[in-house]
Amino acid sequence: MSSHYDKFPKTTVSADSQQVISGWPAILDALTNQLQELQKQRVILVVDTYQGVNHTEAESAFRSLPHTAFFKSTDAFKSVEQCRQMVDPDLTDDPVFGRITNLTIKDFFEEEKVSAIQAQIQAIRTGLVIVYGEGASYVAPQPDLLLYLDMPRWEIQLRMRQKQVSNLGADNATEAFSRLYKQSYFIDWRVLDLHKKTLFTRLNYYLDTVQAEVPKMVSGSTYLESLSQLVKQPFRPVPFFDPGPWGGQWMKEVMGLDSSVVNFAWGFDCVPEENSLLLAFGDISLETPAINLVFLHAQALLGEHVHAVFGEEFPIRFDMLDTMDGGNLSLQVHPTREYIHEHFSMPYTQDESYYFLDAKPDAFVYLGVKEGIDPDRMITALEDAQHSGNPFDADEYVNKWAVKKHDHALIPAGTIHCSGKNSMVLEISATPYIFTFKLWDWGRMGLDGKPRPIHIEHGRKVIQWERDQNWTAQQLLDQIEILASGEGWKEERTGLHALEFIETRRHWFTTKVSHHTQGTVHVLNLVEGDQVLVESPTQAFAPFEVHYAETFVVPAAVGEYTVRPIGNSSMYATMKAYVRNPIP
Repeated sequence: MSSHYDKFPKTTVSADSQQVISGWPAILDALTNQLQELQKQRVILVVDTYQGVNHTEAESAFRSLPHTAFFKSTDAFKSVEQCRQMVDPDLTDDPVFGRITNLTIKDFFEEEKVSAIQAQIQAIRTGLVIVYGEGASYVAPQPDLLLYLDMPRWEIQLRMRQKQVSNLGADNATEAFSRLYKQSYFIDWRVLDLHKKTLFTRLNYYLDTVQAEVPKMVSGSTYLESLSQLVKQPFRPVPFFDPGPWGGQWMKEVMGLDSSVVNFAWGFDCVPEENSLLLAFGDISLETPAINLVFLHAQALLGEHVHAVFGEEFPIRFDMLDTMDGGNLSLQVHPTREYIHEHFSMPYTQDESYYFLDAKPDAFVYLGVKEGIDPDRMITALEDAQHSGNPFDADEYVNKWAVKKHDHALIPAGTIHCSGKNSMVLEISATPYIFTFKLWDWGRMGLDGKPRPIHIEHGRKVIQWERDQNWTAQQLLDQIEILASGEGWKEERTGLHALEFIETRRHWFTTKVSHHTQGTVHVLNLVEGDQVLVESPTQAFAPFEVHYAETFVVPAAVGEYTVRPIGNSSMYATMKAYVRNPIP
């Protein structure tokens, strides 16, 4: 089925494009006027930034303002070696996994250097003083004008692959992407997010510098108001796609992706930690990290009980796994809640499920161990396959189940699993997506020509060996329960397992269906049918159009909403996920 999948969804927050200042010349003119209006002999302009900003472009622009002094915040950082020693305990010696850090931006600064800069600033009596870079507002905590240059995490990763970005407190842009990403995930982003959250209500201006040559700037109050509008209406994060060693061809066709790319393995369409949002001000769009919405409006977005448990984290993740004309995913397992907390300082784990958007006749999923297997023998066989190059016979140890379109396989943490070739999976899971223990990768290399990391030692400690063929059949497959129906619609519960905190509901319909958030965030995907309209019965938000395979978010604060077919399909279906109350 083809679709009109929107790869760059915009959310209208204001009809006034004049609220956005676009391009460096216009931005610098606006700042010059603002600085003059302050009518002060000495003005301190602080330009704080996130990781990944194109400093060559941005710093050059701000240096073009007539100034008396220009300070870079990173000049007050501890030495590269001191920073490395500081982050090493959280990085650990594992090639993939570390521990979520407790470091803050303050820990990266050498206080003597900070004091020296502050003394120099204090000695300046006239003119413009600019302090620029990560943590700039820590160096100059009382600015006359405060700007923030932000960056979504996915864009940062693209720049890391192009050797354009170093880790916080490091000069290591040429290092392997895996090393850069690891420190960013466990340390840099945690530190910078914590710092960024202290600045939102103080900002004079917020800047989108994803397109460094044409940045966008809005006032801090306009930015905050825009995000406050977002939690009153449905919206879509901006999806991103990535190839992989097992990737397929389905998303290329259905989502209109670049046909010249070898494959697309992943489609991340609701991972707010890494997705961005496009805020439409008339015909001008401003790009911002989706996680900022969680930071600023967690309770309205998530709902009171979800916020109470998860804080300022978005606990539900939707993504796509395409193996159509591709290969098997790695044989894998996710850590139990106790294990991930003890070893990686994460409060919850990646319970998940595979919803099959599409499948060829030979599609299958590996799920659960076979009856009566010897765990030690299986682990030995995995280790031998990893070290000797001999193949691991997955069929001897792991159940292989045939699957078809619209099946839903449930995968609580600790369950060994693997989606096979020739399927298109909508993965519905909890958010800690990096914690996948690969046990066997079918002897293949990654797209970089290097072996992908295998984590047998971690995996052996979390595999739930009692989840065998009988348990899996009874607990994880075909768990469909009809809950309600009416003329032209039917609601089904499809999972997840009782051990998991996410509930999923599927609606089949040919007419309008009513929903209510009941005080908790909803994440939905149109899994059947070409086009629907999400509407408010009270016209509280503008009608919101959704196409096949698109994921959208309905904030808890929305309350009642409806989904109505407007296309030409004979049948429609949505898959909806939300956090259970009470949470298991």
